[in-house]
Amino acid sequence: MRRIRSRTILMSAAALAMASGASGQEADAPAPSSRPGEISAENAALANEITPALDDAVARGLRWLASAQAADGSFGSGNYQRHVALTSLACLAFMADGHLPGRGQYGHVVEKGLDFILANCAETGLIAADTAHGPMYGHGFAALFLGEVYGMTAGGADTARAARLHEALVKSVRLIVQSQNEEGGWRYNPVPYDADVSVTICQIMALRSARNAGIEAPKETIDRAVEYVRKCQNETDGGFKYQLTSGRSAWPRSAAGVASLFYAGVYEDQAIDRGLAYLFNTALPSPESRNQAHYYYGHYYAVQAMYLAGGERWASWWPKIRDTLVTIQAPEGSWSDSQAGDSYGTAMALIILQMPKRYLPIFQK
Repeated sequence: MRRIRSRTILMSAAALAMASGASGQEADAPAPSSRPGEISAENAALANEITPALDDAVARGLRWLASAQAADGSFGSGNYQRHVALTSLACLAFMADGHLPGRGQYGHVVEKGLDFILANCAETGLIAADTAHGPMYGHGFAALFLGEVYGMTAGGADTARAARLHEALVKSVRLIVQSQNEEGGWRYNPVPYDADVSVTICQIMALRSARNAGIEAPKETIDRAVEYVRKCQNETDGGFKYQLTSGRSAWPRSAAGVASLFYAGVYEDQAIDRGLAYLFNTALPSPESRNQAHYYYGHYYAVQAMYLAGGERWASWWPKIRDTLVTIQAPEGSWSDSQAGDSYGTAMALIILQMPKRYLPIFQK
């Protein structure tokens, strides 16, 4: 795990940044592998990384997303109403622009979202609302959100909320550790039975965020999770399968697999090189690919993987996903997702688009 960076470094990097396809499609030649000495994207902004069109899209997206928040602080609609994962992702979208509880134009949105998450923390440590489907998905995203809030604010000026936040974060991490199965992964429910790579990456990111914020997370848990993810990679194409017993690769879970290795502290490895090459061959962003299954989920992880890989990979990938998302944004500022709803699509698109701002600690090595 990386050392914990000071908020000063994070904010100065963000200020510097602000100043300045379809499966099987034929992709551009994959960029060279990351090697020792290569500059990563986290500390080397591209010349035109953030464009006026991106700034406008983000401003309209944040405005629309704020209007979609429910009175209780939650986000989501239909089957995903009052959903802890959607609420956490939406709040992270605002935090990626520098808005924190009680701070910034949308600080009140994040504060209300935080209160909703804290209100849905059980004594066991599980974070889940009434509409939870496969609660460990939501738990992982919610624990990530709590870790980012705690790491960036130490709980904030409100000491009562700070104490609740710390307690909820510690318990949520404890639940993750206790529910890891023998293979080293996690699945839908907080019991150590089976596992899949999609739920596992959620828990790895939550553990990473917590450790960055100074919360104890056992190294043994991380190491076992890394071994599980490694075993999910296919030798034939470098992609990742859903479970150890499921053999087909798919680009969204492959993006999650590569990102999980980075977040577990693995930065130079053949598994990463092969996984990144698979993504270039199967998922290079384009407006025509927007109807792919799990589109926003996949690109949420893919852009993180390319960002942490840095170098020519980031330089090649970033303009494509940035310009694609700007192109497909709805006039009112949202991004549509037919499965989980527009709040989900908008939150994910905003997190992707704001990665170069470099505010969120989780996106730093």
